[in-house]
Amino acid sequence: MSRPVVEFWYEFASTYSWLSVMRIEPLAEAAGVQVEWKPFLLGPVFMALGWNDSPFNIYPPKGRYMWRDLERLAARYGQPFRKPSGFPRNSLLAARVALVGVEEGWVAPFSRAVMSANFAEDRDIGQPAVIADILSKLGLDADAVIERAQSDDNKHALRRQTEHAAELGLFGAPSLRVGEELFWGNDRLEDALDWARGLRPA
Repeated sequence: MSRPVVEFWYEFASTYSWLSVMRIEPLAEAAGVQVEWKPFLLGPVFMALGWNDSPFNIYPPKGRYMWRDLERLAARYGQPFRKPSGFPRNSLLAARVALVGVEEGWVAPFSRAVMSANFAEDRDIGQPAVIADILSKLGLDADAVIERAQSDDNKHALRRQTEHAAELGLFGAPSLRVGEELFWGNDRLEDALDWARGLRPA
């Protein structure tokens, strides 16, 4: 019998995606739910909504709240946290590499390592050398993976995935889909997993 599935749409520059990336695998395993990893880019989605930057930068009070909220949540989850010196960072290469990881089966550890680099170590994940170092530490051929990630086919695949996110009505990350049901935000991760396994409000 196949396990229920949750689509996990996330962005490497997204603060709350970071928390969900670090949490989702053990929670999904305990719930008996399969995770479909869906890296995408928020920039084009925000542009379609009329935003040219993260809303956390556009609305400073919201941004101040978010950074403090992250500190509290990181402490709650036992996750090391260091506020990035640049935000949001360029996540294009990381997302392209993650698509290769989806096909080859290492997207989860790669995604966690990139998120830790960005939000716990304050490393610039937009730099190819940082991504190459992460791949090498995972025992992968960094040059070969990055070459594949930068191929025209893979670039188009990420563009299509991002366009599909907009078509689905996604407006932020992380977003989780169970069938046609949408759950938005790290604080809805457990709700999405419950829905996937058939636990619904009475």
